[in-house]
Amino acid sequence: MVLFGLASSKGGSAHWMRFGVVVTTVLCLSGCSVRKLAVNSLAKALASGTSSVFASDEDPELVRDALPFALKTLETLLAEAPDNTGLLLATCQGFVLYGAGFVDFEADRLEATSYRESKRQHERALKLFLRARGYCLCALELRYPGASLALVQSPNEALTNARVEDVPLLYWTAGAWGSAIAGGLDRPELLADLPVVRALVERALELDSDHDRGALHDAMMRVEIASVVTGSGSIDRARQHFERALELNGGHRANLYVAWAESVSVQNQDRQEFEQLLNRALEVDPDHEPRDRLMNIVGHERARWLLDQVDELFLDDLEVIEDLEDSDG
Repeated sequence: MVLFGLASSKGGSAHWMRFGVVVTTVLCLSGCSVRKLAVNSLAKALASGTSSVFASDEDPELVRDALPFALKTLETLLAEAPDNTGLLLATCQGFVLYGAGFVDFEADRLEATSYRESKRQHERALKLFLRARGYCLCALELRYPGASLALVQSPNEALTNARVEDVPLLYWTAGAWGSAIAGGLDRPELLADLPVVRALVERALELDSDHDRGALHDAMMRVEIASVVTGSGSIDRARQHFERALELNGGHRANLYVAWAESVSVQNQDRQEFEQLLNRALEVDPDHEPRDRLMNIVGHERARWLLDQVDELFLDDLEVIEDLEDSDG
């Protein structure tokens, strides 16, 4: 999913250094009311800025190294202000970004050289996604008491009271939950929650179908693809959402091309489409939309990595014939 947007690399680093000093000062304040006021004020500033502070950075390694400190800062503030829904949402976003953009990708790259370490990193990413889901569900619970249980029991009915201002929360809850499902395909208890993710995205689409330049259509595309294995998904519907997302973002999000290529193109063994889509991803200009710069750079890295794996991902015609002959024999 498409994540985050704002700030230069140097500015982002200085931003978090300043906030680290402020957090220390705030938490040392005496007097319950003064301390609570200071915490809530700082929490509001962080909640509004965290979702954008890293997105326009051009240095993924810097962001990767800075995010753990940022996330622990947010969690420290949540210990003091656990009912701050904006802070809960920002923390959820941060853990999804870190898990998907860095930890899970590194786990994929390690598979060829160190299966054990790859598996460990995948497990770590799964825990990050589940932690993110927990924060988003806490925010949803504060807005609509009983929503967490209702989502599992009757996902479609649980969200009837959601309003347009809830769309970012619905989107990120689905993003965290969907990422956990994708990272835990060997866990039936997680796969069983796909209808919940679908309900979250469908309700968000009903409220604001053009949210964040096609982000919800990107999300629904992934839900449809993932749901094919359960019989409730459709590649045709996924393609419709893929095309609508492209229309809304003008084709300027590399990860959209990458997601289709490494799922549908590989599944269909369509090497030509696979290579075309990844090359289109590489043509996306990271500077066209500053809010997408970081994730487009990360998308470029994944596209290059996938192109390097093309011979392992696709059987050539001779291999297909040999496999068919072996099965007939």
